[in-house]
Amino acid sequence: MNYRNLKSKDLLKITTLGDLKAAGYEPRSIKQELRDNLIERIKEKEVVFPGIWGYEDTVIPEVERAILSMHHINLLGLRGQAKTRIARLMINLLDEYIPVVAGSELNDDPLQPLSRYALDLIQEKGDQTPIGWMHRSDRYTEKLATPDVSVADLIGDVDPIKAATLKLPYSDERTIHFGLIPRSHRCIFVINELPDLQARIQVSLFNILQEGDIQIRGFKLRLPLDIQFVFTANPEDYTNRGSIVTPLKDRIDSQIVTHYPKSIEIGKKITMQEAIVKTEQKGMVKTNDLIADLIEQIAIEARESEYVDSKSGVSARMTISAYENLLSAAERRVLLNGEKETYVRIADLYGVVPAICGKVELVYEGEVEGPVIVAQNLIGKAVRNQFLQYFPNPEKAKKDKRGNPYKKITDWFGENNVMEILNDLSNRDYEARLRTIDGLDDLVDQYHPRLGRQEKLFMMEFALHGLAEHSLIGKKALDTGQQFKDLLGSMFSPGTRFEEEEDDDDDRF
Repeated sequence: MNYRNLKSKDLLKITTLGDLKAAGYEPRSIKQELRDNLIERIKEKEVVFPGIWGYEDTVIPEVERAILSMHHINLLGLRGQAKTRIARLMINLLDEYIPVVAGSELNDDPLQPLSRYALDLIQEKGDQTPIGWMHRSDRYTEKLATPDVSVADLIGDVDPIKAATLKLPYSDERTIHFGLIPRSHRCIFVINELPDLQARIQVSLFNILQEGDIQIRGFKLRLPLDIQFVFTANPEDYTNRGSIVTPLKDRIDSQIVTHYPKSIEIGKKITMQEAIVKTEQKGMVKTNDLIADLIEQIAIEARESEYVDSKSGVSARMTISAYENLLSAAERRVLLNGEKETYVRIADLYGVVPAICGKVELVYEGEVEGPVIVAQNLIGKAVRNQFLQYFPNPEKAKKDKRGNPYKKITDWFGENNVMEILNDLSNRDYEARLRTIDGLDDLVDQYHPRLGRQEKLFMMEFALHGLAEHSLIGKKALDTGQQFKDLLGSMFSPGTRFEEEEDDDDDRF
């Protein structure tokens, strides 16, 4: 009988040590197990880390090389770069089931027992020792490193209650309560944010990583633990909150640097995969690629902004939360107006401000500006950059001998016309206001003639925002939306009509 060829249902029928020996089982370390299964995946051209986008030519090959080298791994990168997700996906490279001595707290291999419990049980029952089966989903342990983590949490300590219950002296190793790491024998053990772990706790990992054994309260234990360690760390932590002690870094075989998506297309794949779109929203809100591009562009602008702390990074979770907020902004508008559906609008982008504010760390200058202002500026820069992908550069258009395609629009605003595009306009009012602006309809027809009605309205609003960001017309943020007017008029006039109304109110007092 070849143990490796047995199917899961046949494996589960093996219930004793004798049956396991008869099946031809041979112990194999977890690193060898990961290596062997990865080799099979690579040969079969299978995707080893599904759902991880943008790392196909960078991070994933390095992780695979580390596994083939049977290394402990440190994933180094800013937040929101799928470090923990990669670690969790490694369980797919484990065997579906492995045998363990039934009742053992250290997941003892029946042919290579470690714990006192397993050794005594096998000595007592021999080939009749009961065998259990551990699924690969149970072979993953994750611990977030925090300053309050103790050696007892990770390694173990003497348990006085256990000693009293079993009526054992403290000198008996059976009084030991093992910590997370020994209980992860034959498993993948992940420590997130490793630098946050106190230096003295990091020191306790030395022997485990190098020699594979542990020491608890002076007990002469020799437990050659079989663990695949994966650590994650943020480069910022090396200098700010903490650091990885040098001897520990030296014992981590492969350090792999992660990164943010290198293109908008990759960013969109991640966002669309992770964003939770409610069933009602799918039929109620229609979207397009441009609005998804704008969401990703906001993240790009944030990562390059002088107001955002580049050392902290801008997590991919920002774009995911922003996209969810965008759909909810459109959904709320539908509900308020009693309509059945709507098409996403540029105005909905301003509904993602809370997602931006909650996901970026600001430097001092950003704090002075305020998170909301910074978020609005990031949205504006995203619109400004994407505008050039769909319409002529306004600076060059001014010098175009064939005529400036934006002149009719700017002239309309130059005649002291003011337009307010409010966040919660009904579909009918939204269309009516956009079509009131001379030249806006013609501009979209000229450069995007094949758009449907809803797509065209979206592009008209996009053009309006783009012209404001390129300083061809003025724009003012209102609590309820955006106000567009002549640029020079907004600079030299005493105020908008809303400000004049406020002045009237002041006179009454």
